[in-house]
Amino acid sequence: MAIKKPTNVVNVQYAQTGSSVQTNELGMREMQQRVWEQRGAQYLLVKAPPASGKSRALMFVALDKLYNQGRKKVIVAVPERSIGGSFATTDLTLFGFFADWEIKEKNNLCTPGSSSGKVQQFVDFLNGPDATLVCTHATLRFAYEKLPASAFDGTVLAIDEFHHVSADTSTNRLGDLLKGVMAGSDAHIVAMTGSYFRGDSVPVLVPEDEAKFTPVTFNYYDQLNGYEYLKSLGIGHHFYQGRYTSAIHEILDLDKKTIIHIPNVNSGESTKDKIEEVGFILDAIGQVIATETEDSNVMRIRRRDNGQIVRVADLVDDTDQIARAETLHYLTSVASKERDAVDIIIALGMAKEGFDWPFAEHALTVGYRASLTEVIQIIGRVTRDSPGKEHAQFTNLIAQPDATTDEVKLSVNNMLKAITASLLMEQVLAPNFTFKTKTGNDDAPQPGELRIKGFKEPSTDRVKQIVATDLNDLKATILQDDTFVKAAAGNLDAEITNKVLIPKIIRERYPDLNETQVEELRQQVVVDSVIKNGEVKDVGDKRFIKMSDKFVNIDDIDINLIDKVNPFQRAFEVLSKSVTPQVLRIIQDTITATRIEITEEEALLLWPKIQQFAKVNRRQPDVRSDDPTEKRYAEALLFLRKKKREHEAQQRLQES
Repeated sequence: MAIKKPTNVVNVQYAQTGSSVQTNELGMREMQQRVWEQRGAQYLLVKAPPASGKSRALMFVALDKLYNQGRKKVIVAVPERSIGGSFATTDLTLFGFFADWEIKEKNNLCTPGSSSGKVQQFVDFLNGPDATLVCTHATLRFAYEKLPASAFDGTVLAIDEFHHVSADTSTNRLGDLLKGVMAGSDAHIVAMTGSYFRGDSVPVLVPEDEAKFTPVTFNYYDQLNGYEYLKSLGIGHHFYQGRYTSAIHEILDLDKKTIIHIPNVNSGESTKDKIEEVGFILDAIGQVIATETEDSNVMRIRRRDNGQIVRVADLVDDTDQIARAETLHYLTSVASKERDAVDIIIALGMAKEGFDWPFAEHALTVGYRASLTEVIQIIGRVTRDSPGKEHAQFTNLIAQPDATTDEVKLSVNNMLKAITASLLMEQVLAPNFTFKTKTGNDDAPQPGELRIKGFKEPSTDRVKQIVATDLNDLKATILQDDTFVKAAAGNLDAEITNKVLIPKIIRERYPDLNETQVEELRQQVVVDSVIKNGEVKDVGDKRFIKMSDKFVNIDDIDINLIDKVNPFQRAFEVLSKSVTPQVLRIIQDTITATRIEITEEEALLLWPKIQQFAKVNRRQPDVRSDDPTEKRYAEALLFLRKKKREHEAQQRLQES
């Protein structure tokens, strides 16, 4: 049977400029050069995608702080032991730098054993002559409990995968540690993350602490556009009914190096027997003919379709912890360097954050993932540049809702959220624009700059800071809002989505902003989202962008026109093309049944549209209409009539 292609929400083409992988005379890539320029900052926040070279960027900066900035020690903390290898001894002088990065064996605390048991080694390091140490977040936390904050005087504290930190110090000990070290010592801090999302509603840092950090951002477009080999990246979905184990063969392309992430055993997609699920996947591939017992435990399987041999690694079965550790070591030490070492990896809760398999082409993930941080980490496994890899693909295998089950509402929400998450990833993957107010006597725009009539530019440092460092997080908050998900599926008028719902979410996320700042940020979110979702075409010397269902001359764009476009409605368009009419009807009915309550602000905004509708159609909108827009107009009209009656009754009461 022919392999089906996923329904891609995102398909980005890249220019293969080679700029992000070329090095300068010091051996630094483009991202590392940006970090190097800010090496004098006491607090440095590096936000860059997987494979951009964050670990080596830290080495460059840390060595400069040791040799030239008076720092005495460098502590690198990683979330788990396997990631510690990224900071192993590295020859930097070979490529032009002035010193090498060295970690003595006794100062590598990312070794087997309990994190708390390594606290004394940590303390000995602080009191000893050596300059560099690598440990886990957990070891750092346990050591901090035994030490005063002043013990970190003279150090550089580097925290990898910084999104593990939280400003909620009551539940996040790493956040408490960071706050304490910043307040009680002169430590320099280098924070690094490959995630563009925090993963929950609690910020990594409170605004006043975040303002102390010098940010260096290298986005996905910068990284992927500057590769040598990778030409395109697709992000899409494949929908199934029943059990995923009976459908995975439809989308599993055995000619591609693939990581399969099976669902958590507590999720609805799981069969509750993870070992049996791996067995189903192996059966879909073919017949197991041998298992290599020395070091790798990789299975050799004869493909069912053409008889060729594929090599499969199982990271799900944890009944033999030693065997799984051997497999993981083989994957990180051998398979990361030898293309033929493995073809498929099956994982559960592993092979995500920090996992390096540059040959991986396809991340096939079963089930909806609520964490956008997890999604971006999984996508990062396949976006490394590698010879022979022209296309990278992330496919989310998602269950279609079934009207006969009690969980139809949950299934619909999961589908919509998975699609909107992909649209958010499109925002991250697209090139960035700078938006300016169009006045009529403007100079020629700079590259990447767009002039918009009526656009309100950020007027305060606070809004500028959110736009510069937090815009994707804000979009993530908006897209994960249950009400907004329904709006994105076309259940709300575009202007209501843009002018009522989005500012409401902004106010909740940033209660410190005044209404002028909220409006400036709202316009930035809507404009950035619409432009990045729009298709741009060059016609002669003019450029046109597709907004909603028509092309508009970029020179004629104004904020009122943009506000008429639902920036994320394409989510529902994708669904309508990739599921059966019956499933689409289930989705529509479920959204309608849980319709969004009307607010006075929305009803008043809709009033001119209701009047126009009545004028054009020579009748009032009908609440029983199958057209969701007309139905919404009718609901708003009923709401306004009710409000009018209440107002008149109140007036009569006062007069009497």
